[in-house]
Amino acid sequence: MAQKVLYPIYQLGNPQLRIFRTNFFMTLVRPGKEQPPDTVQFRIPLEMTKCDVKNYLEKIYNVPVGPVRTRIQYGTNKKRNHLNQRVKRPDYKVAYVQLAQQQTFLFPNVFPKKDVAHEPGSMDEIQDKFLEDERQRQKPDPRRGGITDWFGF
Repeated sequence: MAQKVLYPIYQLGNPQLRIFRTNFFMTLVRPGKEQPPDTVQFRIPLEMTKCDVKNYLEKIYNVPVGPVRTRIQYGTNKKRNHLNQRVKRPDYKVAYVQLAQQQTFLFPNVFPKKDVAHEPGSMDEIQDKFLEDERQRQKPDPRRGGITDWFGF
């Protein structure tokens, strides 16, 4: 059952300056599949419509918005709790917003790869060498022709 959205009550009288905040929230999501550079994916509440999404982004963030597409993602119920009862995850709506005026959006690289050069003889260098040796040891023997080790000949 959908929850009823409560809007703030407007009252006559002073002070006339009032700020109305939205009851909605939008979460920017990194898409699982490759999207065009001008398309941004959001996770939004089920009550939010395409028009609400467009107004939200244009009025609050001053982002020019083109067409908006939405879909409802049903929650999975494969998980079980400690009483072996099925637990259903909640449903949510996904909005695909296409930016207008040839604007593009690129996710920032929050955790860039670092080229770390350790000092010779340091603990980090010894640990990296150990991990590399372990990877080499666990690689399959190319002389076996793709036959697994448990055949043992």
